[in-house]
Amino acid sequence: MNQRCYSVAIDGPAGAGKSTMARRAAQALNFVYVDTGAIYRTVAYATLSRGIMPEDGDAVAALLPELKLELSWQEGVQHMLLNGSDVTTEIRKPEISDGASKVAALPVVRDFLMETQRNAARIHSVIMDGRDIGTVVLPDADVKIFLSASPEVRAKRRLLELQAQNRTLTFEEVLQDIKERDYRDSHRKTAPLRQADDAVLLDTSNLSLEESVDAILNLIRKKIGL
Repeated sequence: MNQRCYSVAIDGPAGAGKSTMARRAAQALNFVYVDTGAIYRTVAYATLSRGIMPEDGDAVAALLPELKLELSWQEGVQHMLLNGSDVTTEIRKPEISDGASKVAALPVVRDFLMETQRNAARIHSVIMDGRDIGTVVLPDADVKIFLSASPEVRAKRRLLELQAQNRTLTFEEVLQDIKERDYRDSHRKTAPLRQADDAVLLDTSNLSLEESVDAILNLIRKKIGL
């Protein structure tokens, strides 16, 4: 008898801490964490590596048939393979973040990646985070959470991450980037960022990382009885 696979969708704006919190919650529940942002980053990396602007829809569409994206998990950590090469480290460079947001606005890219994301949820119990997981990718997810925090709090958190990577950006620069991505993600024509009607809003502005993860775990366990 096959074991039931559960799916948890966590959506929210840039810098809300979705990846870190989802990863920790998945570890606690022995679920697979699916970082959809990494999938879009991989497409952005592929386009930029070939000198293609991420917002050039026609050029990106022409490139997609040449791309083979695979997800693998090593000791619970998601790795991205692009045409057989592990690009997990490369896709985390700062210039890839903006490119990922731009390719994610292209309907052809979202359609291209949809099955990759849904297939992961068919064969694993997953926690998947992104911008449109509960609204588009996994509309029938067992649990839906919309994770948020104020732009200022998100900018402070992002700045600490960048400083840990020896990146030299000011708070004002990071805040401006957060606000620009918020606008772009929520105003794009295809699958804009929004809270699903049946999602629980969790504002972590005044919560620590540990408190936020505990809140997510409580919501999941209450809904699916784990």
